[in-house]
Amino acid sequence: MTRTPQLLPRVSCVKPLDGFLLQLESKGGKSGLFDMNPHLGLPAFARLRDGNLFFTAKVERGTVVWDDMQDMSPDTLYLLCTSSQTPLAA
Repeated sequence: MTRTPQLLPRVSCVKPLDGFLLQLESKGGKSGLFDMNPHLGLPAFARLRDGNLFFTAKVERGTVVWDDMQDMSPDTLYLLCTSSQTPLAA
């Protein structure tokens, strides 16, 4: 019997916060904070250190993307997100 792999929850809402934090909500209603700071030293994410660009974060295809066409893996967001009891307002 072949098992179908479980998909991790996808992002349904994002709110960029000061300090390069992202407040996330999944399609299942869980919310949490994702710290972008450890990723900003990587060449792929260095441009996000510009606060104006960082605050263009939005959700597309279940993950977070920015206006410069940069995106973060939805699996990384899920696995490294810290739990939050505060859901995002619609």
